[in-house]
Amino acid sequence: MLRDMFKKTYTKIDTRYRAPEAERTEKQEEEPGIPAGMWRKCNKCGKPIYVEDVRENFYVCPKCGGYFRVHAWRRLQMVTDPGTFEEWDREMEVSNPLNFPGYEKKLEAAREKSRLNEAIVTGCGKIGGNPAVIGVSEIENRSILEDIASTRKLLPARYAICHYDSPDLRGVDVAFLYRPDVFKLEGSADIPVRIASLPNWRTRGIVTMWGTIDGEPFLFMVAHWPSRLGGQAASAFKRNAAADQMRAIADSVLKVNPATKIVAMGDFNDDPTDESVEVHLGAKAKIKELQPGDFYTPFADMLKAGLGTLAYRDAWNLFDNIVVSENLATGSAGKLKLVKDPYKKTKFYGNIFKPSYLIQQEGQYKGYPLRTFVGNNFQGGFSDHLPVFIYIAK
Repeated sequence: MLRDMFKKTYTKIDTRYRAPEAERTEKQEEEPGIPAGMWRKCNKCGKPIYVEDVRENFYVCPKCGGYFRVHAWRRLQMVTDPGTFEEWDREMEVSNPLNFPGYEKKLEAAREKSRLNEAIVTGCGKIGGNPAVIGVSEIENRSILEDIASTRKLLPARYAICHYDSPDLRGVDVAFLYRPDVFKLEGSADIPVRIASLPNWRTRGIVTMWGTIDGEPFLFMVAHWPSRLGGQAASAFKRNAAADQMRAIADSVLKVNPATKIVAMGDFNDDPTDESVEVHLGAKAKIKELQPGDFYTPFADMLKAGLGTLAYRDAWNLFDNIVVSENLATGSAGKLKLVKDPYKKTKFYGNIFKPSYLIQQEGQYKGYPLRTFVGNNFQGGFSDHLPVFIYIAK
């Protein structure tokens, strides 16, 4: 058309020099190249890291400590003993019972991106040869435990339950889930916490269970010590009483059989450096200072390093604790003992489970544990506390 006759036109001219194909090929053969996949860039510090260094450091940047993203199966290879992991329900069909719009397309895209059939990989494996005993605090009732243990992906583990109804006015209990094929239960009891000056006062008891693992005698205790209601100082005597009771149980068992290995755990509502844990429970922070009959807390040094399991006013506390008896902390050749994470380089014997889905990702409480409720507002999270765990192996 006439209107296009005077329209400005542009021609893009690429002024970059390009050698002839033959010359480029010859030059590439002469110049040494860097093989693809030899280096990875750290997303935290931005520095290039040799891939082998990344693998040998268990996908933690050796220069800044930043974490590389690890595929689920790679993580399982790092954590479980070789050849022991057996995936459950790999072909389980995924449904959309709430009829979310576009769910199927999102699911298909997520599967293509992750190369996984399901968002969670579940199964049975061994870590250091010994599956876990799990202690739970602030559980409402046995039915909750039964629901958890009977979910389709946990049912093959055949978890058994050790639970007692507590006299707590809110109905809050403590309990154990355990693998009966590993921990051979011989007995259990719920030991009440009493304070002479408060004869009508009631709180959660100390649930105990005893038996053997690989023929070695074990006593497990789980408790949810009294809260800080009324202030930390004003309520401290209640937690001290719970610690005294737990210590008395341990002493009575060790008096009968000094070879018994003891693991005491729970939400203590105090830090491992507080009087209740240090003095009344008698848990020491250094293995080299332990004497026969002592307790060791691997989480004291973690708290001093700024780590924690719950946050309040932008400060971390570590109320969730696991303490072990001296004979389990020091151990001997060929016997079960407390060990550091065998798959990561860490100076701590304690571990805090802190995946991103347990953490608030935005808003006022970004970085805090992702709670189910904040006041009356439903957040859809899990807990205001993070789980803790230890490794026991030969």
